[in-house]
Amino acid sequence: MLITPAARVERAGGEPSTTNNRMELTAVIRALESVRADGHPAQGIVIHTDSQYVQRGITDWIRKWTTKGWKTSQGKPVKNKELWVRLLELTNEMAPTWVWVRGHAGDPMNERCDELVQKEIRRITGAT
Repeated sequence: MLITPAARVERAGGEPSTTNNRMELTAVIRALESVRADGHPAQGIVIHTDSQYVQRGITDWIRKWTTKGWKTSQGKPVKNKELWVRLLELTNEMAPTWVWVRGHAGDPMNERCDELVQKEIRRITGAT
């Protein structure tokens, strides 16, 4: 994920025994918290993500979930609710623009993010 117009800062992390969706949400949350903590202005933030789960979730699905008491269209509890709640708080506060980019399609920033992800996976799993 890339957040603009803030200065480019690379951070990576991971957790063992988690899901890709949780990590996608956590990455956006930590990035927004970092922008805020670093004193960057909240106006004009653009988040580029290859995760349709995150992009569509925060721009479309979340309105339906909150209206339905955090239930999906199938009536099931929304997964990762605590992360969605935090992301909604930050989104309401900072009003970022959300841009979906196709993953693994040559976008230089997306490719760099994938490199960082692969490095973290190797670090966590001990793979070389």
